[in-house]
Amino acid sequence: MRGFLFRLRRINGSASASSRLLRSSGTTLPKDRFCFSTDSEGSSRVKIFDRDLKRKHRDRAAWLMRPQDSLTDTVAENLLDRLEDCKKTFPTALCLGGSLAAVRRLLRGRGAIEKLIMMDTSYDMIKLCKESEPKMGNENIETSFVVADEEFLPIQESSLDLVISCLGLHWTNDLPGAMIQCKLGLKPDGLFLAAILGGETLKLELRIACTIAQMEREGGISPRVSPLAQVRDAGNLLTRAGFSLPGVDVDEYTVRYKSAFELIEHLRAMGETNALLQRSAILKRETALATAAIYESMFAAEDGTIPATFQVIYMTGWKEHASQPKAKRRGSATISFKDIREQFGSGD
Repeated sequence: MRGFLFRLRRINGSASASSRLLRSSGTTLPKDRFCFSTDSEGSSRVKIFDRDLKRKHRDRAAWLMRPQDSLTDTVAENLLDRLEDCKKTFPTALCLGGSLAAVRRLLRGRGAIEKLIMMDTSYDMIKLCKESEPKMGNENIETSFVVADEEFLPIQESSLDLVISCLGLHWTNDLPGAMIQCKLGLKPDGLFLAAILGGETLKLELRIACTIAQMEREGGISPRVSPLAQVRDAGNLLTRAGFSLPGVDVDEYTVRYKSAFELIEHLRAMGETNALLQRSAILKRETALATAAIYESMFAAEDGTIPATFQVIYMTGWKEHASQPKAKRRGSATISFKDIREQFGSGD
């Protein structure tokens, strides 16, 4: 994280020249202040996503977002459930992009959080979260609101007990780098919780329908659905980022819509529409209509609804600490599996 420069400004327009404020304490910002961060030397070497366009998608999603979305609420609830499995508390937490509002609304005292930083690339999304804060009840959580990029976290090293990201990190150009920065921001024995969309998301339905429609109407195909991580990659990502005790599990959710157009509107409300740098021009009207028709003809149920599959990969990792259990040295076992099998039976 060293070497990044950050600019801060108040929402009322008065500027602050100290770029150390946010880095020195990400938890002591006044509640009426918003922070903007930019990197001074460009972003990661490999660019897959248009981060500026994704920020605009997030701005739009802040206006289109449903008060309660069953998909994002379910993912946020399942992610936060992992806090109930932990005996330790997490006084200082960072909620990073994605379904911020759902995480904040469903937190309900889990993790015994005292200071919470809500961070997103979108000013409108952060503003929405700030305006919703009075509705959260008396949880006695000191909440700060930060506008910053997940690829360049403006957080001091070893300053957080918990980092939560619900459906946000899969849009970063450098996912391993973002996870490494999360680890650096954690205190020893700090917890990283993340949920990202997996590679099987919309693969069976929307990708097939869009591909056939483009072949028929345009004589070729262009990327319309973003590349996403596979389940087998998630464990490697956690290990590469340096987390100990990595854990990965996956769920698939099937959401039914009245039409393909309702699915697209839902994706827009989630901020999950195409942000590829190599995307083609706006989808032609006739191609869009053909996509909807093919989707419904191939996948519609008897009641007329169409399914859409969302694969969600949950990742858990801890920053190393002396108190954590460690694997024994290879070859140090005193009992063989052969002996265990003889003692308890072959299981045939």
